[in-house]
Amino acid sequence: MMDPNFRRTVILLSAHNEEGALGVVVNRPMGCQLGDFSEEFADGALADIPVYDGGPVNGKQIMLSAWQSESMMGVFRLYFGIDLDTASGLMASPEDPTIRAFAGYAGWGEGQLEGELAQNAWIVSPVSPEMLDRLEGVNMWRTILGEISPELRFLADAPDDPSRN
Repeated sequence: MMDPNFRRTVILLSAHNEEGALGVVVNRPMGCQLGDFSEEFADGALADIPVYDGGPVNGKQIMLSAWQSESMMGVFRLYFGIDLDTASGLMASPEDPTIRAFAGYAGWGEGQLEGELAQNAWIVSPVSPEMLDRLEGVNMWRTILGEISPELRFLADAPDDPSRN
């Protein structure tokens, strides 16, 4: 997608229904932690949670999310838009979920995402918890595309400007 808000991004979609869709960009770390991002969190239990650029909508709003997988059971649990108490409780849980803060989010109105999908503006892939925890930045995007098909791997590795190849 050529829109700089979504160029080479991986979106974790959390809600999609007839009214629209909501998700966050999971591969744009901001290089800071929640305590650095906002004084409100500086001395709290959540101060060390990494902050990601979650998308172009309402960039000053912090959205907390957590996920965990049970590979033996093939289960992926997503806790999206959780409150501070829930996030603190998850941090103390023995399941050790991944918790992230997102500044902003990605949102689509009624029928908007369906239209973009019909135009092949997005490539849909199942959630891979291992990839979410292991990769960041453009490498996550490239790896996901590469796992879908060899053609997409080739395109993902191509330079933005082919004359610089």
